Amino acid sequence: MKRMTPSEALVETMAAHGVTNVFGIVGSAFMDALDIFEPAGIRFIPTVHEQGSAHMADGYSRVTGRHGVCVAQNGPGITNFVTGIAAAYWAHSPVVAITPETGTNSQGLGGFQETEQLPYFEKITKYQGHLSRSDRMAEIAARCFNRAINENAPTQLNIPRDLFYGEIECEIPGPKVIERGAGGERELDRAADLLAEARFPVIISGGGVVMSDGVAECIALAERLSAPVVNSYLHNDSFPASHKLWAGPLGYQGSKAGMQLMEKADVVLALGSRLGPFGTLPQHGLDYWPKDARIIQVDVNPDMLGLVKNTDVDLLGDAASVARALLARLKDRKLACDASRDERLGTIETTKAQWEKELDSWSHERDDWSLKVADSDGGLHPRQVLRELEKAMPGNAMVSTDIGNICSVSNSYLRFEQPRSFFAAMSFGNCGYALPAIIGCKVGAPDRPAVAYVGDGAWAMSMVEILTCVRENIPVTAVVFNNRQWGAEKKNQVDYYGERFVGSNLNSPSWAGIARSMGAEGVTVDKLDDVGGALAAACKAQQEGKTTVIEINVSRELGDPFRRDALKHPKRLLDKYKKYM
Repeated sequence: MKRMTPSEALVETMAAHGVTNVFGIVGSAFMDALDIFEPAGIRFIPTVHEQGSAHMADGYSRVTGRHGVCVAQNGPGITNFVTGIAAAYWAHSPVVAITPETGTNSQGLGGFQETEQLPYFEKITKYQGHLSRSDRMAEIAARCFNRAINENAPTQLNIPRDLFYGEIECEIPGPKVIERGAGGERELDRAADLLAEARFPVIISGGGVVMSDGVAECIALAERLSAPVVNSYLHNDSFPASHKLWAGPLGYQGSKAGMQLMEKADVVLALGSRLGPFGTLPQHGLDYWPKDARIIQVDVNPDMLGLVKNTDVDLLGDAASVARALLARLKDRKLACDASRDERLGTIETTKAQWEKELDSWSHERDDWSLKVADSDGGLHPRQVLRELEKAMPGNAMVSTDIGNICSVSNSYLRFEQPRSFFAAMSFGNCGYALPAIIGCKVGAPDRPAVAYVGDGAWAMSMVEILTCVRENIPVTAVVFNNRQWGAEKKNQVDYYGERFVGSNLNSPSWAGIARSMGAEGVTVDKLDDVGGALAAACKAQQEGKTTVIEINVSRELGDPFRRDALKHPKRLLDKYKKYM
């Protein structure tokens, strides 16, 4: 036990748990602790908005596998965290939100910047540590850090601001990381039996494969089975795209090849995937989920097993450990799929080649609206732009994507060779995610090129964080698709609401010009031949400490909607609204 102040106890606990970077906005509520970040080896990265701080902490944790930490002023600074922490919750990111609160001597009096902060985060964190006594600072803080890393989820550390002060005696608890295993022996045996009997097994490689550092194990198991491997939705970095068994991502705007191979499956191994509804819905006109296939689901969270799809075997375990255990059971065993190995490999190769050919020829969207505006509206075709960006993308790049029409279409074109490379907004799907997330990624992996894909609508929500890049020398590249609209919502207005574009058309100044005014590089691209060169130059400029915004002027054509079952054609009963049908 050592005598120290509560602020020292907090900072010492953070350092003991390996914290070296904290994102936030300076505030008086936690200034006593902030003052000693530097001698503890902790860099405080001041952001422009607290939501950006939370997204940066999310990106940092996803690329490093370590804690991402954010902190802000009590009240409005903390409520600004909510969207970012919700996004981290659905990305399974070990983010610790430190939330200073109104002091204990004035709570309930309606004072300046007062609000009850715990209820906001109750459903979007796995643990909420509230400090009621200053001498428990290190204990509660350590619990927040341990729960975050062990549950792959955000936690909240709520500290009344007066409890940073005084003198206490305490010890500093270190990390307590729980080793995960491969699950129950009986279920492993059942899973191995199903795979041994399978004639066309398919593996879904999910986010759990990335989080468990299990890509090598997934590759080894896939090669033993000669099974095609599809990425779960928005986890395109969970299996190397150059591998002959890779078939691309499932879900919205994913790989038709992967879906066509999935249709053939008689056994599906969902390795580290919750099989979320957005990643298993029909797409490209294919209702591809195999109706009669046996399903083996692997997840570290028991709540996810059998939640979305009826499963035959539920394995509560670490994806990498499960893959190793299954491989050991199958290594010397006779497999039914061995008899058709060469035929299956040929099918995989042919199916993938057909899809690549289709992507090459898919120069623009083909619906009536898109054909009309593509000819009359000007701008580059988004699909052609995405293909050029794919070709020019550095091999070790990290890419974040925002939510929206073009960013979603990019799912077909984003391929990766190493894990912890793709950082989408995941199922929370909030706008304004990609730029701050990739800033956090760059802090965590400064030697890798960092690229954000953002539509112009979402860009306006987050572009102020370019100032964070410039001020803090965190160089990234943002690709802004300027089609002058909220594309995903406009697609619904085209399909359901008679092309009545209420609130969906945007007219904005030059995004490249705004970037230059903030001290970054700004480039405008109007020619397809310039797309690849602009991205290559911007990624190279990161090595010189330069942040670049590439504004690409694209047409107003629109890809398929998120879900065709999400809306219904309107019905109007009052006379004055009947023409709105």
